[in-house]
Amino acid sequence: MNPRRLTALALRPERARSTVRLRLTLWYGGLFLVSGAALLAVTYGLVVQAFVGTTAGNALCPGPAVPSSECHVIGPQQALGIALQEHATVLHQLLTRSVVALALMTVLSIALGWFVAGRVLRPLRTITAAAREISADNLGERLALGGPRDELRELGDTFDALLARLEAAFRAQRLFIANASHELRTPLARQRVISQVALADPGATTETLRTAHERVLAAGTQQQQLIDALLTLARGQAGLDKPEPFDLAAMARQVLAARQTDAQTRNLALHAALDTASAAGSPRLAEQLAANLVDNALRHNVPGGRVDVSTGMRNSRAFLSVLNTGPAVPAAALDRLFRPFQRLAADRTSRGEGLGLGLAIVQAIADAHGASITARARPGGGLLVEVTFPDPVAMIPGPRGNQRAKITTGTLKTLAPSTHPEQGSASTLNRDGDRRPGSGSPRGPARKDFRPSTGP
Repeated sequence: MNPRRLTALALRPERARSTVRLRLTLWYGGLFLVSGAALLAVTYGLVVQAFVGTTAGNALCPGPAVPSSECHVIGPQQALGIALQEHATVLHQLLTRSVVALALMTVLSIALGWFVAGRVLRPLRTITAAAREISADNLGERLALGGPRDELRELGDTFDALLARLEAAFRAQRLFIANASHELRTPLARQRVISQVALADPGATTETLRTAHERVLAAGTQQQQLIDALLTLARGQAGLDKPEPFDLAAMARQVLAARQTDAQTRNLALHAALDTASAAGSPRLAEQLAANLVDNALRHNVPGGRVDVSTGMRNSRAFLSVLNTGPAVPAAALDRLFRPFQRLAADRTSRGEGLGLGLAIVQAIADAHGASITARARPGGGLLVEVTFPDPVAMIPGPRGNQRAKITTGTLKTLAPSTHPEQGSASTLNRDGDRRPGSGSPRGPARKDFRPSTGP
C-alpha cells in the first residue's frame, strides 16, 4: 500500500464530530485547568497569610524617597486600615493576573494537547485508512508501521498479521474452488465423451450401449461421492450446534467391522486396541472422522501390511490413533496432505483411489470439535495419525456449565519421522507454519487383532 496515500488519508481534515483526538484534547485542557486553579488557590492562600502581622509603631510617609522628617507616626487603627487597603489591592491584582495567566495557559495547553493527541493517534488513522482501502484484491499490502515498539506499533503489527491470515485464507479458498471445479469437470467430461462416442457409433449394439451406460453411471457415482465429500467438508467447517457425548471406541469398532471385508480383499491385517474414550461433539461427524482415517490407512498401504487402530483416555482427553504401513511419506508433505484435493505422488498407491478430501475432512471435523491432530511419518513407511479431543466435561452443558470451555479451532501437528516407529520427534509444526519443540505421543496400549463383534 502506498505510504504517501495512507499519510494523506490519515492527515485529511476531519469532520466536526466527537473523536478520540477531541476527547483527549478536552481531557488535557480540563486537567490543566483544574490543576492550575488548585495551584492558584494555594498561592492565593499563602499570600493572604504573608500579610498577617502587627501594625504598632508604623510611620506614614508621602512617598518612598521623601526625608524622614516629613513622615509622621500614625496610630495602630489608622495603620491597620491602610495595611488592609494595600492588602486588598495587592490580592486583587494577584488574582486578576493569575486568572488571565491561567486562561492563556489553558488555551495554550488545549492547542498543545490537540497537536500531541494528533501525533499519538496518527498510527490509528493510518490503520483506519488502510482498512478502508484494503479489499480482497490487495490483501498483500501491509502497514509496516515504524517508530518505537509501543502499543500502537503492536496494534499495527497485529493488523498486518491479520491481513496475512486473510490473504492465506482467500488464497486457499480460490485454490479450493479451482480444484473442486476441476474435480467435478472431469467426470462430466467423461460422461459427455462416452455418450457422444456411443451415439456416433453406427454399429452400436445393445451390449456396447449397455457398457457405455455403465461407464456413465460409474462417472455419476464418482460425482456423487465427490459432492457427498464436499458436503461433509462443509458441515465440518460449519462447526457444532450442540455437543453430545459419545464413545470413540464404539465408533471405531463399528468402522472396523464395516471394513473387515475390504481389508481382507487388500490382504491387510486390522489390529485394534479399543479402550473407552469418552468425548463430546457430533457423533455422526466423529464417526466420519474415524472412517476417513481408516479408509486412508487401507488405501495407502501395501499388500501384506497392517492397520493399527487404538482409542483411550490421556489426561482426561479422548484420543483416536490410526497407524498404517505403506510407502514412505515425506515429512515435508504431511501438512499438505490435510488440505483439500492434495495428494502425494501417484506411486503412493497403486489403485489411484480417493478424492483428495479424506484428510481435509478429518481436519475440518477436528477443528469443529476443538481437537488436535498429530501426524507422523513412520521411518519404515506409512503414517501415524492421532486425534485428541478436548475434555468432554468442559464442552457439555450441565451442573458445571459455568466451566464450559469455548470450542476453538483445532491444531495440526506434523512431526518428522523419528528413529523409533512409536516415539516422538524433534519438532512440531502447527497450522500457522511456526515450528516449535515438541514430542510425540506416548506409546499406546498393546494392540490385538480385530475381531468383528455382534454388538457395540
